Amino acid sequence: MPQLLRVQNFNVSSDGFGAGENQSLERPFGHADPGTMFAWAGATASWPNRTAPGGSRGLDDYLTRDFAHNIGAEIMGRNKFGPQRGPWQDHDWKGWWGEEPPFHTPVFVMTHHPRPSFTLSDTTFHFVGGDPAEVLAQAREAARGKDVRLGGGAATIRQFLDADLVDTLHVAVSPAVKLGSGSRLWESPDELLDRFHCDVVPSPSGVTHHLFWRR
Repeated sequence: MPQLLRVQNFNVSSDGFGAGENQSLERPFGHADPGTMFAWAGATASWPNRTAPGGSRGLDDYLTRDFAHNIGAEIMGRNKFGPQRGPWQDHDWKGWWGEEPPFHTPVFVMTHHPRPSFTLSDTTFHFVGGDPAEVLAQAREAARGKDVRLGGGAATIRQFLDADLVDTLHVAVSPAVKLGSGSRLWESPDELLDRFHCDVVPSPSGVTHHLFWRR
C-alpha cells in the first residue's frame, strides 16, 4: 500500500481561514477563537483532552478518533509550532503543547532557520528546510510505512496542494464563523475539484465536513 499524505480535522471559517491575524503566544489562532472553531471535536467522546464522561458519538466522533489512525509522522509549518519569526532566539520554547504533545510520532517543522531536534515524551521535533517534496521524503522515511499527516497551517497545506502531493483532505468548515482575514486555505472548496473527488457531509454539531480524495 502507498504511504498517503493526509490532511485531517483541519478547521476553517466559512470564508476559508484556518487562523486569524496577529498570532501570539497568548493567542495561537490570532483573532480567531479556537474554542469555537474546534467545538465540534471537543464535544466528542473521543476528544483526547476530555476530562468528564460522555461526549457525542457519530461522524464527529469517528473523525476525531481517526486522527491518529495509521499515522507515522507529521509535517507542520513553523507558524503551527509557535509564534516566533526569524532566527530562533529562545530554544526553551518547545511548542504550544507542553510536555505531552498530541502527535506521538516524529514531527517535521518546516523552517528556514536550523534548530537542533528535541524529544518530548514520545514526540520528536525535527526542524527542516527544503521544498515540500524533500520534506515529505524525510517524513515518509521516518513513518516506516505508515501514512504522513500534514498538520497545517493553511499556508503549509497550500504549498503541498500546489506541489500536487496531498492524497486526502478532511476539512471541517464552521458556517457560523467568519474571520475576514488571516491565514487562508481557500476562497472556495471548488478550487480543488479539478484534482479531487469531494463528499460534503453536514453534522448535527453545525460544522460541514468536506472529505477530499484524489481523482
